[in-house]
Amino acid sequence: MQALNHESGSDGFSLLELIIAMTITMAIMVMASTLIASAFRVRTRENQKSDALADVQRGLNIMSREIANAGFNLNTNGIVAADSNATSIRIRSNLNKFDTRFSLDARNGIGLGLLLGEDAGEDVKYFRNFAAGTEYLARWDEYTANANKGTVLANRIDSLQIHYFGQAVTYTAAQEATDISGPSSAEVAPDAAKYVVIALSVTLDAVGTPGSPGFQPQRHVLLVSDVTLRNASLPTY
Repeated sequence: MQALNHESGSDGFSLLELIIAMTITMAIMVMASTLIASAFRVRTRENQKSDALADVQRGLNIMSREIANAGFNLNTNGIVAADSNATSIRIRSNLNKFDTRFSLDARNGIGLGLLLGEDAGEDVKYFRNFAAGTEYLARWDEYTANANKGTVLANRIDSLQIHYFGQAVTYTAAQEATDISGPSSAEVAPDAAKYVVIALSVTLDAVGTPGSPGFQPQRHVLLVSDVTLRNASLPTY
C-alpha cells in the first residue's frame, strides 16, 4: 500500500504582520480609553454642577419668597435692622392675621400664639453658617413647631451677599464673580429698604488634573435674586 503525502497549503500571518496588527489595535484602544475617560469627567462635572446649582437655587427661591412677604400685615418693611447686614437678614410678618384657624393672640401679633407653631414663619432669619469645613445657607425660624428651629437650605455655598436698596436697581452679575457690582443706586439701611438683592455663589470643584484629557478647572457660579418688599409701593418691579 502506498502512503499518500499531503502538503499543507494554508497561509498564516507572519510575525511582522501580527506585530503591526497588535500595534494598531493597542493604539485604537488607547484612543478609545482616552475618549471614554474624558466623557466620564465631563459627565461627573455636569452632575456636580447640576446638583450644586439645584441645591443653591432651591434655597434661593425659598429665601426670596419669604423675604418678599416681609412686612405682611405690618406698617414697616419687616426687616429687623439690628439683626440684618450684608451676610444675614431677619424678617418679620404677621402671616396668620386673618386666618381663623389660629388663636386670636397669634393673629394679633408675632410670637404671641398660645400653641407651639401657630406663628411659624413669622420671624425668620437667613444667614451663612460654617460647619465641618464647609459653608451652608441656613434658615432659623423663631416660632416653628419643630424642636430644631434651624434648617439647612443649601449645604455648600461660598458666599452670601445681601444688598438693601430704596428703589429697584440694575447691576452687573458676572458669572465667575462672587457678588454683584455697579448697582445703579446706593444702598440704604436694612429697615429703610424697599428692594433687596441676594447674591449666592458656589464653587464647582476641578475634575481631573491639569493637562489630562477632559480636565475641567475649578470655577465659580453666581446666582442672583431680586426681591421687591411687600410694603415697598414701588411703581415698577
